[in-house]
Amino acid sequence: MHIAYRAESLIDAHLVKDALERAGIPAFVTGEYLTGGVGQLPAIDYVAVMVPEVAREAAAPVVAEVERALAVSRAEAAAWEIGPDLDGPLPA
Repeated sequence: MHIAYRAESLIDAHLVKDALERAGIPAFVTGEYLTGGVGQLPAIDYVAVMVPEVAREAAAPVVAEVERALAVSRAEAAAWEIGPDLDGPLPA
């Protein structure tokens, strides 16, 4: 088995797993249940998405596309944390 993606969260891991499965690549999330055992500590580097070794090359572009989409989403969310540009009156 090959680690195709090391996830920041369970949600990210399942997004990658689902995208891989839609592409016809078998995948599973490992470490999912370890996150509950760390208590108040951050669960870093426990969760990963695994694919069979033979699917390694086919999985790479799918994972890259999901990573790109997640990066765009995070950048947009960060921009809204600062606040949108409000040049005019606020909507009622």
